[in-house]
Amino acid sequence: MPTDLNGPDGASPETVAPRSTSAPARPWIIVLLVAVAVVVAVTDQVVKAWVVATLPVGVPRPVLGNLLIFEHVANPGAAFSLATGATWVFSIIALAVVVFLVWFARRIRSVAWAVLFGLLLGGTLGNLTDRLTRPPGFGVGHVVDFILVPWMLPAIFNLADSAIVVSMCLFVLLTLLGRGIDGTKRPLRQKA
Repeated sequence: MPTDLNGPDGASPETVAPRSTSAPARPWIIVLLVAVAVVVAVTDQVVKAWVVATLPVGVPRPVLGNLLIFEHVANPGAAFSLATGATWVFSIIALAVVVFLVWFARRIRSVAWAVLFGLLLGGTLGNLTDRLTRPPGFGVGHVVDFILVPWMLPAIFNLADSAIVVSMCLFVLLTLLGRGIDGTKRPLRQKA
């Protein structure tokens, strides 16, 4: 029996467009990303408002002995209070990250990547909100940090920072597992 080498519409194999290997667009993926970002950013700001209203600056308050301590700090710099004189630079970088994440979000087809980008966007928005709205002024506001885990880290951080770190851990995990943002699984490389 002869084999028909033509495509489904009678076209030769050379003229048939290759099928996309990525998953189709799913609007609810963007909704999930936005929902995660909103929950992170709003929770971060609500908790920071509580910290500012109830914890005096610089006074440690043990929560779980020496395992977890709350200490209100106004951080003008980046992680570990680095570059404290360049607060406005961090505001510009955070704004650029937000714009990039919003622009790039349309490519995401994976639930895990939507959560990752939601955590990153929410954390970035949480700290950017501090830089835009807190003293000493617009664009140079100090970020409210309050979580101290002395047995693990020498730095004081906040919920937005935690969301960013979790998103980066998820990024490493998804990359190692070969999970693409388009929802496909890439084969792991075999040793020769």
